[in-house]
Amino acid sequence: MKEFRSGFVAIIGRPNVGKSTLLNQLVGQKLAIMSDKPQTTRNKIIGVLNRDNAQIVFIDTPGIHKPKHKLGELMVEASRRSLNEVDCILLLIDVTRKLGRGDEHVLTNLAQVKTPVILVINKIDLLPISEVLPLIDQWKDKFDFREIVPVSALRNTNTPALVDLIEDLLPPGPKYYPQDMITDQPERLLVAELIREKVLHRTR
Repeated sequence: MKEFRSGFVAIIGRPNVGKSTLLNQLVGQKLAIMSDKPQTTRNKIIGVLNRDNAQIVFIDTPGIHKPKHKLGELMVEASRRSLNEVDCILLLIDVTRKLGRGDEHVLTNLAQVKTPVILVINKIDLLPISEVLPLIDQWKDKFDFREIVPVSALRNTNTPALVDLIEDLLPPGPKYYPQDMITDQPERLLVAELIREKVLHRTR
């Protein structure tokens, strides 16, 4: 019988690369607010995915960026702390955006932790594969990733394969949350987040 595994997974990346969309796909329910405005994920939202032989707890962090104000500094510090407390890190990037200084800043932070990192290349539905492959090579030269997985979080492309890879990286352990629990966020807070998302869309 396969040994049961469990652990915590942080989803990180620059603002607006699709972290909330990916979390919602992986867990199967809308938990994290989705908007094209930067820094809309304020809370450390936990999504729990229960599988036959594993329980995966996802942490959706604020984007790691160069802070411009005190609140930004606090959000970045919270992201850094979470990296040292998890079993796996998903670094999510947008395939349509070129590797820049913001990405270098994220990689600098990752170099300070020993947690295995999976590079998740999102929005592959927007480009032909001939344009995706050079980007993969470019990122390979920047960091020693455990795995590199191209996905479309919006269309749920390759996300099942990503979950399988994550499960393999988790240590043997117990269930941290009940079988029917998918988040530790109070229902009232989730409703407030959904309302805030609608407001953000109206004020774009």
